[in-house]
Parts: sequence; C-alpha cells; structure tokens
Amino acid sequence: MSDTPSKVPVSADDLRTFSAALLEKGGLSAEHARTTADVFVWAALRGVDSHGIARVPAYLDLLEKGVANADARIAVESTTPAAAVLDADRAPGPVALSAAAEEAVTRARTTGVAAVGVRRTVHTGAIGYYVSKIAEQGLVGIGFVAGMPNMGYTGVKGAAVATSPLAIAVPARRNAPLLLDMATATIALGRIRQAKASGTPLPEGAAATEDGTPTTDPEQAVMPLPLGGAKGSGMSLAFELLTSVLVGAPIFSSFHSDDPAGRKHRQNALLIAVDPAAFGGADAFTEAVDATLSTVKGLPAADGAEGVFYPGERSAAVAAERGEKGIPVAPKLWRELSERAEKLGVALPQAAGQGRRPASRAT
Repeated sequence: MSDTPSKVPVSADDLRTFSAALLEKGGLSAEHARTTADVFVWAALRGVDSHGIARVPAYLDLLEKGVANADARIAVESTTPAAAVLDADRAPGPVALSAAAEEAVTRARTTGVAAVGVRRTVHTGAIGYYVSKIAEQGLVGIGFVAGMPNMGYTGVKGAAVATSPLAIAVPARRNAPLLLDMATATIALGRIRQAKASGTPLPEGAAATEDGTPTTDPEQAVMPLPLGGAKGSGMSLAFELLTSVLVGAPIFSSFHSDDPAGRKHRQNALLIAVDPAAFGGADAFTEAVDATLSTVKGLPAADGAEGVFYPGERSAAVAAERGEKGIPVAPKLWRELSERAEKLGVALPQAAGQGRRPASRAT
C-alpha cells in the first residue's frame, strides 16, 4: 500500500481513530488525543491538507521533544464574567483552543459577548475549527492567533512578524455557515515547500529570500510576504497585540530581543463568541444571514467564473464529498504514517471500504 503512486482514500472515522491512537501513544491522554485528532480530520475533510493528517507526525515530534506538554495543567483565570485567560501550560493548540471555545460559548450565553485569551500554547492547528465549533452552537465565532515571526514586514529586512491567521464563522439556517479562515501572508509556507519540490515558480510578490528580497524562485524563497503589503504586516502586528500582549505573553518583542528564550516555540490566541440573541434574536439573525448569502449567490457571475461563492461554501462541499468517498492521503504521508504506526504498534487503516490491518509490530 505504501508504494502505490496514487493517493490512498481513508474514511474520516478511521483516520480519526488512527490519529488519536498515534497521539495517545505519543503521550496525550485519550480525551486530548481525540480532540487533537478531530481538529486534524476536520481540516483534512475540508481540503486544508496542510493542517490535516499531515500534522500528526509533527505533533508526535513536538510531544517527544517536550515542546508540547502532554501532561499540561490547563488553568482558567477570570476577573469578569465576559472575559477569561486560559493558561495552556504548553498544551497542544487543539486541546487549549477547544477548551477556550467552550469557555467562550458558556460565558457568552450569559453576557452576550465573551472573549477568552489563550496563553502559552503550541501550534494552534486550523483556527477555523474553533470558530466553527462556536457557530455550531448558534453563536458567531471570531478568532485570532499570533505565533513565531516567519514572515516579512513592510520596510524590514528579514523575517519580522508571524503569518498570524484570522477566522470568523457565522451560523446560518439553510446554508452552510460562512467561514472566513485566512492568514496574513500572501502564500503559505507549505506552498513554498511544494513549489520547491516541483520546481514551479512562485507568484510575483508572494515570497522572499532570507534578507527580504522578493523572489519567484522557490529554491531561494525562505519566507512568505504579507498579504497586501503593509495591510497584511499591520494585521499581523495588531494580532500580536490582541493576543500575546493582551494575555501577558509577548512573542514579537521577546523574539527580537537578546534573550535566547525568545526563540522558543509558542503561540497565543484570542477567541470571541457573540450570541445573536443579545442583539435582537437568534432566529431573525440566521434568517437574515441566509438571505444575505442567497443574495450573494444570486449575483451575476463574471465571465469565466465557476460561480459565485461565499467564504467556507466550497470547503463545506469538499467535506461532504470526502465524507462519502474518504480523505485522500498522499503516498509520502501514507508511508510516514505507516512507519509511525509500526513503531508505535498502532493498527493501520486501509483504504476506504477495505477494513483495517494491524501494523507489523502491533501487539
């Protein structure tokens, strides 16, 4: 199976069970392993493969190296009903942000709007997952993340700020929820790696060399450039203030200081839940959301356009298709997952519809 040149389709349920088993072997509790696996599978279902099952080996490495804390003691600090800070104690992002999303929803039910900051987590994964969980409860979800500087900043030589993402999920009644999930970079780091592997030139203004010089040569590119130039870099800096600085755990200033600890991997986040019931009624809101989305869909399509889509619509369609046919796993990733399964003694899922088989060293 690992030598086949085509992608291997695996059911979402099997991938979720398999990923959770690997992560539990890596040190996470059964509950935290399931939570983390669910975030990965959600991303993979929606076609966001860079944040999908491909993250499992990377998280196993983070746990093995102690960068992520498998036995984190998560604590919630609050001095007011509408706000709280969740100290993650270096728990994996899916664990910390899932807890923060639940906390934000619970508080917003009472206060109308609630914000939960997350301090000292490790790689948040697909931020769209957490705001979508808020939207599933009938609330609007808004999320920001700040991480380690790996992107250019307008006017600065070299990497200065992070490719910090923003996500917004708005519930609807008849339509799939609106889900805006975007980074502040023009191009993802994964796209640069893919272009390097295939020898494909990068788009103009998307990436830069180590000293910040824009380049289309994937061999020379080491970092993405901000989306919209000063707009993207300004958003990233603002998200650092709204997350890291707000929760008392600055990343940007520490990273650019002389303190070696400033280069230690970490991320911070802010999740906001807004209850439409506090603004005139949830039913009226979702009806108006549906009307708005339907209006967008009804606008005349431009020549050559495949159609008119709102954010999250196409990824929801991908999720439905992959839910039926299975999630395609690339050969290289399948080989790596197979090796991890054999090493850890975890049952390896087969292609969709073909059952499961144990890894050769499973007990």
